[in-house]
Amino acid sequence: MKRIILYIAASLDQRIAEPDGGLEWLIGLPNPKKEDYGYKEVLASVDTVIMGGRTYREFLNMDIIWPYSEQMAYVVSHHNWGEKENLRFITENVIETISELRNQEGKDILLVGGGELISMLLTADLIDEMQICYVPVILGKGISLFSEQPKESKWKLTESNVYENGVFTVIYQRE
Repeated sequence: MKRIILYIAASLDQRIAEPDGGLEWLIGLPNPKKEDYGYKEVLASVDTVIMGGRTYREFLNMDIIWPYSEQMAYVVSHHNWGEKENLRFITENVIETISELRNQEGKDILLVGGGELISMLLTADLIDEMQICYVPVILGKGISLFSEQPKESKWKLTESNVYENGVFTVIYQRE
């Protein structure tokens, strides 16, 4: 069975995006050593990527090359914008579909956001590991990393790293 790994950047006040879903707050972070904060390692360990519709739209609006060309990407959304070679949309039966993906053979699954999808998968006990990259910024307002959770879950810290630019990463495994 595949594991679902959440890898996400968050502000110190636990925000993952600006109120409109924007990610511009991540762009100006000084990174003189060109650290990737463990991202390349986790990306190499997965063959599937899951993201929410807002996250997908933000990727399209950013001036970057699509980072998941080597993985099969699934976007959870109310809208299907058309399938492409390695891109599919999950528009219904979200938990069932993701559970089926998890039960397939292969590498692990990367969950990259957003907040509603994270909460949905946490509630369904489908997230096995969380890698959170905390950026030394307080947004004040925006989309929460963890919205209201109807049930408690317990996690074990397995690793933490601090970088020169003030970013710190934590890795938690579900207990």
